[in-house]
Amino acid sequence: MLFTAVATFLCILGAASAYANPGACSGDCGVHDPAVIRRASDGKFYRFSTNNFISIASATNIAGPWTYLGQGLPGGSKISGFEGVDLWAPDIQYNNGLYYLYYSVSSFGSQRSAIGVATSPTMDPGTWTDQGATGVASSSGSAYNAIDSNVIQVGSDFYMSFGSFWGDIYQVKMESNLLKKSGSSSQIAWTSFGNGAMEGAFIYYRQGYYYLFTSWGNCCQLVPRPAAGTEYQMRVCRSTTATGGYKDKNGIDCKQSGGTIVLESHNYVYAPGHGGVIDVPGVGSVLYYHYVNNNQGTNQAATYFGWNVIGWSGGWPSI
Repeated sequence: MLFTAVATFLCILGAASAYANPGACSGDCGVHDPAVIRRASDGKFYRFSTNNFISIASATNIAGPWTYLGQGLPGGSKISGFEGVDLWAPDIQYNNGLYYLYYSVSSFGSQRSAIGVATSPTMDPGTWTDQGATGVASSSGSAYNAIDSNVIQVGSDFYMSFGSFWGDIYQVKMESNLLKKSGSSSQIAWTSFGNGAMEGAFIYYRQGYYYLFTSWGNCCQLVPRPAAGTEYQMRVCRSTTATGGYKDKNGIDCKQSGGTIVLESHNYVYAPGHGGVIDVPGVGSVLYYHYVNNNQGTNQAATYFGWNVIGWSGGWPSI
């Protein structure tokens, strides 16, 4: 099977270098800030990404071929003050027969930001209803920047993690309908790296631990390239609770610059980041992300879909 062959190849390659190269990708592989889920009805993979008012693609295999389907919200968001603004950093969740597509509206480097949500019974273009603002928003002087949402279910409760630079990563409980925040936000991660360059939080639960994946460094201003080592890289902390207490492999608190590197630039892969983890039947946990492909000549700003099988030796993820 393709999955088995690819997984074996990645294991062999990983033994010879610091990180395995990305798994195969065919079809529509140009992507930024991917969010991936399998549809409950048929197991098909759906991928959502930044720009084009949330691009939607699908495939029967994580490796593709990925087929572009269309836009999530072609009319943009109905959040007041952000009409016509493009949508960023999607997150996709499923609960009780309905899919929830969270998105960010902002402008680059600004704290004038908000997180909205749309719902659909199938995830296909044309089926999404914009529900507007979740109540998670920020403005100049706020403790955080309200973009890059990720929602996780803990028992019957749901929590949204979000943030980029400024106070880095915050978290807030959601109402039971998943459409609005409930209560106040609290900080769960912060770094001094790159003047607080942390964003793209994603929480994944496995065997008693919640793993907080974050992306550190420069995501987008890569031409000309930033100082070596300051470009995007993925790091992780873990906790026995979803709402805090995250520490890295060395026991350093994730609110005090803790973060164990999971994936960074290597071989032709440059600035990997802003992704998540999905469980793939017959394969295991898969880390997905976007990256710049150094083999693409002068096109150094374009990003592509990457994925790798995760190893869990000692309870920590590795590529």
